[in-house]
Amino acid sequence: MSDGVLTPEDVARRAHANGVRLWALTDHDILDGVPAARAQARALGMGFVAGVEISVTWSGHTVHIVGLNVDDGHAGLNEGLRAVRSGRTERAREIGRRLDAMGVNNSYEGALVYVSNPALISRTHFARYLVDQGYCKNVQAVFSRYLGENSPAYVPMQWSSLAQAVGWIHEAGGRAVIAHPGRYDYTPLQFDALFEQFRDLGGEGIEVITGSHTPDQYRQYADVARRYGFLASCGSDFHSPKEARLDLGRLPSLPDDLTPIWHDWQ
Repeated sequence: MSDGVLTPEDVARRAHANGVRLWALTDHDILDGVPAARAQARALGMGFVAGVEISVTWSGHTVHIVGLNVDDGHAGLNEGLRAVRSGRTERAREIGRRLDAMGVNNSYEGALVYVSNPALISRTHFARYLVDQGYCKNVQAVFSRYLGENSPAYVPMQWSSLAQAVGWIHEAGGRAVIAHPGRYDYTPLQFDALFEQFRDLGGEGIEVITGSHTPDQYRQYADVARRYGFLASCGSDFHSPKEARLDLGRLPSLPDDLTPIWHDWQ
């Protein structure tokens, strides 16, 4: 319901076909896809927990905090997510203006074609348009050339604070997880400050195995989990069969000495 290309039901069916036994749908800043995902998971006999991926601004960069096993009907969480979503449209229009100035034709209108919910238009939708129009070979190349941080068409956003995101997740009964830390452009000192603040706020987990990490980063963030006492999570970071580095259900196992985020979920 945010930047994936499959319906929640299709994601459930694909995960089930690949042997997944417990999963969460974690759309960006919205929970609207959870009921359909849950219903399909139950029909297939799969375990399911409600999830969401919240956009956070921390030390000038965007960080994603995943909430797992949340109450998707919780009023406070949903109101917080509505506030986070509110600035996306104007940001997208400014991205469009910058891309147009660089010679990309009708970029905002083109990106909208790929959007199921206009309130959740994102850089990924622009990237798909640019790939299909032949400006770049793949989505990653678009981010490197046009849309990544410090790139010409990148428009920064002030998302929620780390404290707000963790607070909303906890109020909704869930566990907070730092998503794909290997993607963030921080110095070692900044990373230490992020992990310490997250832990002090009650953050419980960190993604160790994820489709966004290299094998070296699997080991790196396993060490972070050990050092800070975090529970370990896995996230496919799956958006599309054509874009995924690893398919659903194809992630390596967590190291045996780490405690999984799901260890006490039946």
